[in-house]
Amino acid sequence: MQTLSKQELNEMNHQQKDDFVLINVLPRDTFREQHIRTSINIPIEGENFDGTVQKVAGGKDRKVVVYCASFDCDASVKAAKRLEQAGFEQVYDYEGGTADWFATS
Repeated sequence: MQTLSKQELNEMNHQQKDDFVLINVLPRDTFREQHIRTSINIPIEGENFDGTVQKVAGGKDRKVVVYCASFDCDASVKAAKRLEQAGFEQVYDYEGGTADWFATS
């Protein structure tokens, strides 16, 4: 698992046009309140998290970026570790999450 900064994720999302899937791992209600526009919601606590991610990503070799609420939230770290244990090859954690993404600098 590698970590990403806000700037790195922004570059992946907009400038580089990397082929990756951005996943918010928080519960659906939290996702509905606020999320990064290009992300999808696959709650880590949901049934068959790994399988759902694999289905959405199209395989375990595609780049997957997970995030949660903030630097203090550990859901994305847990999700990233779980994906790596399931055999995903390119797992990234955007540690700052929604709070960092929407914070004004």
